Parts: sequence; C-alpha cells; structure tokens
Amino acid sequence: MSHLLRGELIKTVTTRTVLGFAVGGIAFAVLNVLAVAVWSGTLDEVPEKAEALSALPILLLLWGLVGTAGEHRHRTAAPAALVARRDRGVVLAARIAAYALTGLLLGTLTTTVSVGLALPLLSDQPGPDLTSGDVGAVVAGNLTAFVLSAILGAALGALIRNPVLGVVVLLIVNFAVVPLLSDVWESGINLTPFGAAGILSRMTHNTTLSVAEAGWVLAAWTVAATLVAVIVERRRDLA
Repeated sequence: MSHLLRGELIKTVTTRTVLGFAVGGIAFAVLNVLAVAVWSGTLDEVPEKAEALSALPILLLLWGLVGTAGEHRHRTAAPAALVARRDRGVVLAARIAAYALTGLLLGTLTTTVSVGLALPLLSDQPGPDLTSGDVGAVVAGNLTAFVLSAILGAALGALIRNPVLGVVVLLIVNFAVVPLLSDVWESGINLTPFGAAGILSRMTHNTTLSVAEAGWVLAAWTVAATLVAVIVERRRDLA
C-alpha cells in the first residue's frame, strides 16, 4: 500500500493543476481577508473576526474531482491498476489518500496566508480580540474542511469520471440548487457538504449547526461518497 500511496502522491504534486489550485487558494485567502477585515466595516464580535481567517474548501473539492476524474479522461487509471497488480478499489483508496495528504498541505499553505495577513488587520477592530484558542480552532476547522473536501472531491471524480461534467454539476449545485434549497428550507443548507464546509471553515456563522456538528455532517458525506466510489470502482471496467 505504501508504494501505491507514494506513486499517487507523486502524481498529485507534480502536475500543473495542483499549482493552479494553490495559487487560487492563496488569491482567495487574500481577497477574503481584505473583504472581511478591511472592506466590510466594523467588526466587534469574535465570529465576525474569525470569518477573516476562513478559507474556501470548495476549491479542494473541485481539485480532487478534477484530478481523479482526469485519470479516466487521460486513460491513466487503467494502466495504474494493471501496474500495481492490486484490487482496483485499493488503488483508488491510495489515490484518495494522496489527495487527502496533498489537501492538508494546500490547506496549511492557504490558512497560513489568511491568518498571517488577517491578524494584523483585525488588531485595529473594536471589541474582543481573537485569542490563541480562537485562532487555533479556526485553523483546525479550516484544515479539516480542506482535507474532507479533497477526499469528497476525489471520490466524486472517481464516480463521475468526467472532469468537465463534474465541475459543471458541482458549480450548478453550489450556486443554484443550494441557494434554492435555502429559500425553501433554510436550515437544510447546513446539511449539505457545501453548507457544512462553510460552517467548519467559519465562512458562515449564526447557523443551526455548531462547528463540531458541521464537521460530522461533512465527514458523513465524505465517508459515504468514498465507500460508494470504492465499491463502484471494483465492479466496473476501467477502460
């Protein structure tokens, strides 16, 4: 299993895709800090200030989806399974684990940028300052959201197997279906992966779910999608 994981890690970190998502994550982190800490006006509550430290987990969901689905688009999934001489589900599990580890690295990079830029800007805001415990909790939530989103994206990519279709569907769900759901059932949005990831990364607050509950919701979606992806991968032709 270790050599499979090592091989999949090499693929995830040596493509231009990971560089593009790293740059995109940093750009969003900077934009979010400026939007919340500078342009949004007065912040006098801890949850409002914590939002400036948040990240964008959906980027990692997209990255995992594009990367795993791209294995089928570029027809590298079948050779990888043949060379490994292992069960196709095991190969996919190693691939998803590689995206989880790389997602942790990307999350660490993005969160470091957001925290390092936001804290000096927030020092001029009135009200209580963010304590080290507050910052640590936001960082932990961000990293958890990044890792789970990367795993979920990789699992969805293995199921959809078409990166373009997957991205289109994901964006439609996030920007059309989820807002529609919030109009009909406001608390229901928190039970979606997008809503739960937003709460976990502190992009949203004053919700019906706590941060811990949101983490369990996102974890449940991730585990379910991963199990289905592995089962399906074992039963269908990779060609």
